[in-house]
Amino acid sequence: MSQDLAVRPPAIFLMGPTASGKSALALALADALPVELISVDSALVYRHMDIGSAKPDRSTLARYTHHLVDIREPEEPYSAAEFRTDSLALMADITARGKIPLLVGGTMLYFKALQAGLAELPGADAAVRARIARLAEGFGWAAVHARLAEVDPVAAARIHVNDPQRLSRALEVYEISGQSLTALHAAQQTGVFAYDCTALAIVPPDRAALHEVIARRFRQMLAQGFVDEVRALRARPGLTVDLPAMRSVGYRQVWQHLDGRLSAAEMLDQGVIATRQLAKRQFTWLRSWPALQQIVSPDVTQALKILRGNIILP
Repeated sequence: MSQDLAVRPPAIFLMGPTASGKSALALALADALPVELISVDSALVYRHMDIGSAKPDRSTLARYTHHLVDIREPEEPYSAAEFRTDSLALMADITARGKIPLLVGGTMLYFKALQAGLAELPGADAAVRARIARLAEGFGWAAVHARLAEVDPVAAARIHVNDPQRLSRALEVYEISGQSLTALHAAQQTGVFAYDCTALAIVPPDRAALHEVIARRFRQMLAQGFVDEVRALRARPGLTVDLPAMRSVGYRQVWQHLDGRLSAAEMLDQGVIATRQLAKRQFTWLRSWPALQQIVSPDVTQALKILRGNIILP
């Protein structure tokens, strides 16, 4: 290990697909180690989104500090660039107090933004481009420009209304990633990550079993009042289905059900399918994550063994 690496403070990334048991393992690690938890979840940042986001209950949040939970109203978008800024400040504070930052969640773009910056823009998406083209065909490129101005006013001021190629790409980036082109460019960071990070992931080997857990959890959310939660969100002035908060898995499907576009059965099926697709994307991210330490279940004994082999711990 180089001298530079040796003097870096430790940090822990705890990753994994949705419904794999990350939260339970994080709490068990917090009982055993001098860590503080930082949530890496694009839904947990929003207040009033509790059931559909599988947010820890109030007693758990009171017992264990969870940074970056309930920090935004659903009408207020939160970007990967903001997450990086907020997390680095929190990590510095946690480290200064002699503790180890434990970042836990499933929003893989946030993990990447934190460690490596956002140097890459999302690739083209034919379906998204076709949707933008239909908007332009029906209402003109001025409508596309107006939509871009809503989500990325800096880019809209820079791109002329008669520049369809750049307009389409700027809006496409937002529609794919949920982040504005301006925010992505601003987050492009260079330099070395300032922490000696151990990346640990729960990677269940049985996808079919995970799919069953996902379906069971979604049905449980519905039984707990998920539809009423979204109904209350819909009543909030300024909150629309197109805002990033409502792009969260499950929320869009319940919103469409309340719009009358999906039956209750269709809402359940599509919500489960969307969650499984999220898990598939998370698996894809994890396959390419460098130096990843994998465990097959939320086994605290195995996790501690790995961590103690990488970090000097009590």
